[in-house]
Amino acid sequence: MYDQTRAQQPSDQPPRRPEHHSTAPDALVPPDERDAVLARLRVAINSFAETPREALEEAEGAYDEAVARLAEALAERRRVLHDSWQDRDPGTAPEELRVALRQYREITQRLLRT
Repeated sequence: MYDQTRAQQPSDQPPRRPEHHSTAPDALVPPDERDAVLARLRVAINSFAETPREALEEAEGAYDEAVARLAEALAERRRVLHDSWQDRDPGTAPEELRVALRQYREITQRLLRT
């Protein structure tokens, strides 16, 4: 027999939209940092015909910079999310904790889609 008094699990509820009105997810890397990496990549692409090895080195540097910035952004996002629930009172309402679970789910799914 189904227990109707049980709390709904996260999968029982449709995901909520973020409070802000944009439908796009928040950028992990700030636009100015992203643009700087993309500029390096454009330089590499545009210089390939004249200096292929140097272009590849520049492209590799752009890649390494993108990975480093993304890793930093993800570490900071994790720290903020962890701090949002870790030190809460053990009696914290499940709905408040569910918000943190939803954020972990969304960022993990987003990472696996890319």
